[in-house]
Amino acid sequence: MGCENRYLFRRSQAISTWVICLILLVLLTACKEKTPPPPPPPSVAAAQPVQRTVTDYLELTGNAQAIRTVQLVARVSGYLEKVLFQDGQIVKKGQLLFLIQQDTYQVTLRQNEAQILQQKAQLEYAGKQFIRYSNLLEQKATSQENVDNWRYQRDSAQANLKVAEAARDLSKLNLDYTEVVAPFDGRVDRRLVDPGNLVGSGQNTVLAEVNQIDPIYIYFTVSDLDLARLMREAHWTPGKTNAQKWPVFAGMASEEGYPHQGHLDFASISLTSTSGTLLMRGIFQNANGKILPGLYARVHVPVKKGPALLVPQEAIGYDQQGPFVLIENEKNVVQRVAIKTGTAVDRLQVVEEGLTGKEWIVIKGVQKAIPGRQVTPEKQELGASPISSPVTPRQGKGGP
Repeated sequence: MGCENRYLFRRSQAISTWVICLILLVLLTACKEKTPPPPPPPSVAAAQPVQRTVTDYLELTGNAQAIRTVQLVARVSGYLEKVLFQDGQIVKKGQLLFLIQQDTYQVTLRQNEAQILQQKAQLEYAGKQFIRYSNLLEQKATSQENVDNWRYQRDSAQANLKVAEAARDLSKLNLDYTEVVAPFDGRVDRRLVDPGNLVGSGQNTVLAEVNQIDPIYIYFTVSDLDLARLMREAHWTPGKTNAQKWPVFAGMASEEGYPHQGHLDFASISLTSTSGTLLMRGIFQNANGKILPGLYARVHVPVKKGPALLVPQEAIGYDQQGPFVLIENEKNVVQRVAIKTGTAVDRLQVVEEGLTGKEWIVIKGVQKAIPGRQVTPEKQELGASPISSPVTPRQGKGGP
């Protein structure tokens, strides 16, 4: 009986073990069936770089300055009678702006004109007397002393006449100075002296300032590296600035793009030793007067024109190693590629180094693309429409 009980006990243990294993197997199978499948790779948009012909520019900053600035001063002494303009008014060359007291100078002019008449009469009388006494000397009816005296009287009267004429001319000049006129077409600043004040007494009194702003200058500086690039790649020569008519484009802070076109007309003869920059100047038409002296300006100087690869600006990332883009290889695995960027053109960026043009670049969903991981690409085209440069330059002589 003991052996039989032991047999039954072992058999029940074996059955229990098989039952437990079967239950675990069933539970394990059920767990596997409930585990969700892994998610698919993230979907991103990819496109190849656009190949276009673009113009490369130097991006600089500058300031506008009037092409001519003149301080109007009182060149004669007197009371200021009239101010014949509104402060800030646009004026024309020769336009009367200030009138200084004239009566004193008109009287002086009449006095000098009377002196001229008197000296002419004396000259005529002395000349006749000299001729008369010269004839008498030939007849031995007078002395040489009398002839010499009338020669002296004649010559003195002639000299006095010239002095009187010079005094008259000076009086006319002073009378003209009582009328202060605009020396050129431009814009006059506010008046600095009100009517009724004494001006020009002892020193020149500044009455106002006039600026010529059409055309207008924009001054800017170029670094030694940009200057070397301009001379090497664009074959620009500093000594032939005016002859080359090298185009330059400008935009004010309130404007989009670079709507103003001019040309370089001056470059300094030496670089500044402290900053290593060269002062340059462009001249621009300003008929509407929108460019005011002192305004900050963005300046574009074209360097070269040629083929380039462009990618969307939002596809470019930046880190401590510099700019980069994310591309997809033939297995749809994301890779990081370092690039060198160039000019910005219509929300696209020129890539100077790092790409061949055949890569598929992640342009949308960049935040989901992780280097080394797989993605699901949706390939697109950046568009077949022509890409314009930052401005549409009208080529000048000597330009690229």
